[in-house]
Order: sequence, then structure tokens, then C-alpha cells
Amino acid sequence: MDAVFKALADATRRRLLDSLNTRGGQSLRELCAESGMTRQAVAKHLAVLEAAGLVTTAWHGREKLHHLNAAPINEITERWISRYDRERVRALADLKTSLEDRLMSRPEFVYVTYIRTTPEQLWQALTDPVFTKRYWGVEFGTDWSAGAPMTWREGGFETTDPEQVVLVSEPYRRLSYTWHTFTPEWAEYAGKSADALAALAAEPRSKVTFELEPTGATVKLTVTHDGFDPDSAVLPDVSNGWPHVIASLKSLLESGEPL
Repeated sequence: MDAVFKALADATRRRLLDSLNTRGGQSLRELCAESGMTRQAVAKHLAVLEAAGLVTTAWHGREKLHHLNAAPINEITERWISRYDRERVRALADLKTSLEDRLMSRPEFVYVTYIRTTPEQLWQALTDPVFTKRYWGVEFGTDWSAGAPMTWREGGFETTDPEQVVLVSEPYRRLSYTWHTFTPEWAEYAGKSADALAALAAEPRSKVTFELEPTGATVKLTVTHDGFDPDSAVLPDVSNGWPHVIASLKSLLESGEPL
């Protein structure tokens, strides 16, 4: 948390966060052009933001792209905003809101957090329906092998579709699967109108990927949800939903109770 406060204390780094908030997935070259700073100066500031967990990176071909990561802002909010005068930390609260509500020019959602657990326990929490039901309210029916079909159980109904499948399954390291099918039953459960359902169902099927990386006594969890249209109606929903799901998962593994 000290590293996060230190990173946010610098005006230049806050401007870089603002830039990534406006347009996520920028390369170092793009950030230099927008800020007017030298490549060395921008790289130095990005290193501080990455060390604090406020920025995460992903390679697209030969290009390293930078994304905002809302997890540290969430943790500051939970630790401080509920305890002290909101006016004193309004800047942090506004930043948290803007991070979680962002729509990126490269339409994808990226979230990084660190959980005090083991890769084996985290893998079980991501795949075992006993766990997923507790922190997410969703149960999966699948054998978790690559290419296997998936059944989603949520709200008392099941969703199946030939395109609901496991894409990658590398136990304790990487898991990826396609997103669920938008059905009338799901829409009723989620409170979506017929027009909203039609817009969601018209989009190509997206996918979510979990990457697990041991880091000492914790596991670094990177969640990437991509495959969206540029003006996706699904992306805002998953961008607002994933932070709560991941925070609840983290709470369950670290304290024994979900949010």
C-alpha cells in the first residue's frame, strides 16, 4: 500500500494513469507521444506504477501494451475510505470509479491482484463448483480439459451451448474458457430487458483467461476478458462485475468467507 500511495503522489504518474484511463492498452511509444516526455522518463514512471500494481502489461506481438489495474485502488478504498472523511480521499474515490467504469479503446478487461494462497488452492477455487458457488453464485459442469463443453448453473437454471467450452487448461498455471450464452432465462435473472438481451446476444462470444503466477507467499492472479466488439454492450457489464467477483474470491481464500 505504501508503494501505491507513493506512485499516486506524483503528478506526472497521475497524468499517465489518466491517459491510460482514457485509452487503455497503450504502448510506450504512444504514451511518450501523448505526454511529450522522453522514452526514458516515461519508462521510469511506468516502472513505479507497475511495481505498485497500478499498471499491468500484456504483449501483443512485439508490442508491450500498458493497462490500468483497479485492484490496488479497491484495496485502498476498502482500507481507508470507509474509515475516514470521504472528502479527504475524494481524489482516490473518483479515480477508483473511473478505473472500474472505463471502456478501453482496445476492448478488453484486465485485472491483477495478489492472493495469499497457493496455486493449487486458487485453481480449485476457480474450478470447483463448491467454491465458485460461494463467492460467485455460479457452478460449472465440465471436466476442465481443453475443448470440453461447459454447463453454467446460476440462479436456479442451466445454460448450455456447443460454443461454451474450455479453451486452455494448464492446472495451477492458466485457465481460459468462452463466456456464457445470453438466454431469456439469464436475462430475467439478471434484470435485462428484451432489447438489452438482443444487443448482448448479437455480439461475438468473448472469453476469459486466468493466469496464476506464484510470488512468494502469494499468487499473482491476472484476469483478462477479451474478444469484444469496439462498442461492446457486454464489456461494461463484465468490467463492473469482475472486480467484485475477484475481491470475493480473494476474501474467501484469505479469510474463509466471501464478500
